[in-house]
Amino acid sequence: ASVSEPAQKCCTENIQPFLTSILEELMGPVSSGFTEVRSLFDKEVNEIIQDFQKTNDMTRLKENVDQLMTLPFSSVKMEPCYLKVNLLQELLQDLKNRFKVYHIDFVIQRTQNFMQELMENAVYTFEQLFSPSHQADSAKIATTIEKVKLRVLK
Repeated sequence: ASVSEPAQKCCTENIQPFLTSILEELMGPVSSGFTEVRSLFDKEVNEIIQDFQKTNDMTRLKENVDQLMTLPFSSVKMEPCYLKVNLLQELLQDLKNRFKVYHIDFVIQRTQNFMQELMENAVYTFEQLFSPSHQADSAKIATTIEKVKLRVLK
């Protein structure tokens, strides 16, 4: 009871007025990272479509879809997404000094984990909605892949 009132006053005067601007500042790199995840998924599926249109090879399509499933675990391909979030390091450094925010690396790591999880969910959903083995008409496969991709991105 004796700590509640001073703590409430401290938060109201020294922290709450800055929360909106802090959140806006932090959301820039976070949004940029998640946008990069979306773009990477889009690019990878577009490559699958283009490859299938060139080859019309169902075995290769299956291999490409299987390879897509490993995308969240490819540090090389996911690196551009993760780099966008690394900008938080600089932004959080200022918060660390002003508000005694610690564990900056943890915030960045958790954000990157969420990005990987989002990609895992995207490729899993894509695989569930599109199964090349269930496609009878190979002429419609590219269109089907595109529709599934748009559905996943939605």
